[in-house]
Amino acid sequence: MDKPEKLEMQSADGVQLNLDALYQIAPSCFTEAADPKTGKVKRMVNFNTLRQLLGDDTVEDAPEAYEFNWVGKQAARAEVLRPIKKTLRPVKEDSVDWDNTQNLYIEGDNLEVLKLLQKSYLNQVKMIYIDPPYNTGKNLIYKNDFSVSEKEFLIKSGVIDEYNNRLVTNTQANGRFHSDWCSMIYARLLVCRSLLTKDGIICLTIDDSEIENVTAIMNEVFGEVNHLATIVVKNNPSGRSTTKGASISHEYALFYGADEDTTLGRLPRNEAQIARYKEKDEMGAFEWVNFRKHGGYKEDAPSMYYPIYVKRDCSSFRIPKLEWNDNQKEYIILEEPMTDETISLPIDEQGRPRRWKWGLDRALSCPSEMMAKKDRSGEPTVYIKARMNDEGMLPLTVWDDKQYSSTEYGANLLKKMFGASYFDYPKSLYAVIDSLKIGSLDKNSIVLDFFSGSATTAHATMQLNAEDGGKRKFICAQIPEKTDCESESYKAGYKTICEIGKERIRRAGKKIKEEHPEVQDLDTGFRVFRVDSSNFEEVEHTPKDWDQTQLELFLNNIKADRDDLDLLFGCLLDWGVKLSLPITSEEVDGKMIYTVNEGDLVACFAEKVTDNVVKAMADKMPLRVIFRDSCFDQDADKINIYETFKQLLDWTDEQVVKNIRVI
Repeated sequence: MDKPEKLEMQSADGVQLNLDALYQIAPSCFTEAADPKTGKVKRMVNFNTLRQLLGDDTVEDAPEAYEFNWVGKQAARAEVLRPIKKTLRPVKEDSVDWDNTQNLYIEGDNLEVLKLLQKSYLNQVKMIYIDPPYNTGKNLIYKNDFSVSEKEFLIKSGVIDEYNNRLVTNTQANGRFHSDWCSMIYARLLVCRSLLTKDGIICLTIDDSEIENVTAIMNEVFGEVNHLATIVVKNNPSGRSTTKGASISHEYALFYGADEDTTLGRLPRNEAQIARYKEKDEMGAFEWVNFRKHGGYKEDAPSMYYPIYVKRDCSSFRIPKLEWNDNQKEYIILEEPMTDETISLPIDEQGRPRRWKWGLDRALSCPSEMMAKKDRSGEPTVYIKARMNDEGMLPLTVWDDKQYSSTEYGANLLKKMFGASYFDYPKSLYAVIDSLKIGSLDKNSIVLDFFSGSATTAHATMQLNAEDGGKRKFICAQIPEKTDCESESYKAGYKTICEIGKERIRRAGKKIKEEHPEVQDLDTGFRVFRVDSSNFEEVEHTPKDWDQTQLELFLNNIKADRDDLDLLFGCLLDWGVKLSLPITSEEVDGKMIYTVNEGDLVACFAEKVTDNVVKAMADKMPLRVIFRDSCFDQDADKINIYETFKQLLDWTDEQVVKNIRVI
């Protein structure tokens, strides 16, 4: 029997994710062939078969093609596919309610964060809300150079901080001013798309500086057909002056779906909108709407093109006798109005006939839903009951309410929470809440924000849960950008943006719980993780590079500063298990056993595990089992655990090989 397989301990391979996705829709274009690197037989694409499946809808090196291109695009695309050997280390001391919360706050370069989350959160995120740095020539952006290795770039650029993050001011003097920004956002959008559920939605906010470019990128990554809305958000009522003679007072919120069947949700009606529906009947609230001047024209709805005859005193109305003409695709009127009747027909602003918004079948079958009366101009016409939709209102494409959109409102809220101004231009809490609402979230959805900033998205998720009793979870990622040493936040002890964000979540969570004591089990905690180098020492060297004192690394290559929790969460990432699941531990024969979500994964990293430890792990009916390589004195001991789990759990040889791993 084979020995237990080792976990890869690296992020997902983007190429393999693409191959897996292609296999789901076109398995016939795959064949088995020897891998030229390893010699092992593996599943590979037969491009001749793939071309046959695609027919004429393929192109290679077309001299002219419609596409958006820039310097560095191919390198950014290649970087997306490249796995990284990094990990997420738990930071319990910064967390809140670690044992019970399902929310995550992650510090680090968000491209690395997204790659590390791919295995555990593939197709699991219902909504992504991001507010990336605007390319104004003043804001900091992530400075990635995908054409060279990370080490070469760090040496060349000299723009790293203590966390090895790369942030620079992308000034307009830079010859690749737009290209650098496009590469930055393109790479991150490509990775995050794989995290969205099939009906998932992403919202990206941006200003005028990159709206054309980012729209083209979003169309490429998510598909132009999946564009749901571009909403103009009035975020600065007083405006921001420009040298071109305009005062900019808005930004844009771009909404895209992961699938062409995805639609935006509705927003609750405000008091003024509800007040319109003054009357009620057995079917609920309604208002009378005059459709004479509000008819909707549709070429594919000819059955809605017919007159209604209304008595001039509005005592009654009727639909004349009609005959359908299939050649003309319209009704032929068979009788003229009486002398005491007038013709009511929808008209446009130029007085031209249009279609009714409701069909003939409704007009004939539901006379109680209609009434005749004079409009404001004194013309007899037909009114129809327009009922209030309990699902709410479709979102408008312009948000100009101060509470909806203003960064001034967001700044005042944050100032009230902290007692001082610690963050520039935070989003309005209500603008983010409404964005989440039209994201069609169910009450158990995961919300991701990988440009977290002041953590408005985390605050909005908790607030929305408090309002409707939801159990939504947030994942926030933020690079630990340093605060200015002259700023109020730095003087108050907040040395990075992450420290401000984490403290905001703590304060917001406490306040929300105080304001909503009626909501049971409201999750306002969060687990903190930090991107770091691999848990394992680099041992991929030739024998001449080692001396006798270093050979023990082959026996134990785990870094000295890493503990069991570091190893456990590294395994969760690599095996595709969510980081938010509950974890328990127990000691058997002096060895600690960790259980994730009552058996999703069971691990032991102690030296020289005993039979009692193995049996205790099997008793938990695990789906996955992890051991440390040094748990066993010899290979025979590793093989013995196969037999133990086979006997205790009635696993087959195939299940044992699949379910047990070592690190």
